[in-house]
Amino acid sequence: VQLQASGGGLVQAGGSLKLSCAASGGGFIIEDMGWYRQAPGKERESVATSREGFGTYADSVQGRFTISVDSAKKMVYLHMNSLKPEDTAVYYCHVRWRYYGRTFVRATWGQGTQVTVSS
Repeated sequence: VQLQASGGGLVQAGGSLKLSCAASGGGFIIEDMGWYRQAPGKERESVATSREGFGTYADSVQGRFTISVDSAKKMVYLHMNSLKPEDTAVYYCHVRWRYYGRTFVRATWGQGTQVTVSS
């Protein structure tokens, strides 16, 4: 499984961005998909995860970010509204998956996309 993320960029505070991530490969089932971020000098943190149609969010983005999944296309999106300078980070998509007929769950990271929010 490979992940390809896109959609990062520079935006002013209060603006919006949409991140996209596509999973490619064959013969696998997705368990969950999500987004993490890592700001300079900080640890990578979970931003949002979607599992079985339900999204969970970090407190810092609750009410501003929305995660959505297109299962048929194996894509995950992160809709980011009311962006703040503290949202500036490299955003990584993440998927947990398993091969058909197997129970072992694997994880794959995308390459990261930079989001910069100016004040």
